[in-house]
Amino acid sequence: MRETSQIVPRLKEIRFRTPPGFTWDATNPLGAYVQPMNAAYFEAHGGIENITVGDLPAPEPGPNEVLLEVRAAALNHLDLWVLGGLPGLELEMPHVGGSDMAGVVRAVGAGVGDELIGRRVAVNPGVSCNECEACAADEQPVCRHFGILGEHGRGGFAEVAAVPARNLYPIPDELPFEVAAAAPLVYQTAWRALMTRAGLKSGETVLITGASGGVSTAGIQIAKHAGATVFAVTSGPENVRRVEDLGADLVIDRLQEDFSLRIRQETTKRGVDVILDSVGEAMWDGCLKSLAPLGRMVVYGRTTGGKGTISIAHMFWKQYAVMGSTMAGHGDFERVMSLVASGDLKPVVHDVWPLERARDAYRLLADGGVFGKLVLTP
Repeated sequence: MRETSQIVPRLKEIRFRTPPGFTWDATNPLGAYVQPMNAAYFEAHGGIENITVGDLPAPEPGPNEVLLEVRAAALNHLDLWVLGGLPGLELEMPHVGGSDMAGVVRAVGAGVGDELIGRRVAVNPGVSCNECEACAADEQPVCRHFGILGEHGRGGFAEVAAVPARNLYPIPDELPFEVAAAAPLVYQTAWRALMTRAGLKSGETVLITGASGGVSTAGIQIAKHAGATVFAVTSGPENVRRVEDLGADLVIDRLQEDFSLRIRQETTKRGVDVILDSVGEAMWDGCLKSLAPLGRMVVYGRTTGGKGTISIAHMFWKQYAVMGSTMAGHGDFERVMSLVASGDLKPVVHDVWPLERARDAYRLLADGGVFGKLVLTP
């Protein structure tokens, strides 16, 4: 049996081994097996027109993996970036996106017990070596071999997916697959950023930008669960109403007013203790102006660009910290998923569409028309 560290590079493999009872179909231009699975995939980086829904060879589980019958898979902005191509990202084609997925275990690979077959599960999309110093400290996102299902390897926009058995999280019967699939990536990202990196405490104030996005809607709920006062920034009256419904204490429409001035007014010029930001360049200066002395700003994205400047004198005078965060360790993932499973945290599902509408789903997400998570059902 191969060691766990040997599994991680397999994220870049397209597993075309012949399953028992299947035969190779040499006449198929994809070089596919007979009885292939339905999937949403692309064969070259580019625009949304590159997304195809059709047949691909079904995978089989390798050592320490399971074969998941995917019941639901949710989109993230990451899917758009992977489709367009990321610096240094080299993928085997065709590529199946979809980091977030939930379903039923249908088969297991070597080293995995049969008791998992039939289990309802959600999947942690973060994959690491599980052997290095970072993994031992439950800091998997900084593992040298860290990868994300749907980004570095095939994801869940398909009828079946081969995923690491240790990345499974059992979900109760009363939790719909569509809701479970909307949680893993965004809830672990928000939890790590707010609770682990920023050390958010009850009674503190939080500013959350891009408040209609998946991580932000999760962050609002997590911050309220932690006992914080939440200020949120979004755009448009409809999004303002939706964010208010999530429990934010004050929602600012950035199209109507300068959010940083409003924060100064609401906090009597003190600023907020914690900022959760994914917008980046367009709101960078306003965020820094909104930080209280000893404040912490956690950055997990850059949807409007990656350039930002900091006044060093202002930074050491106010003694604030700016830190990055991405994904989460297994411990954080399990902690936040337990709150989702119990109903204490409720993922926001924008809508549920069939896999055949994958191209429409990518387009709606790119156009900024998704509040929370858009879910596909194979």
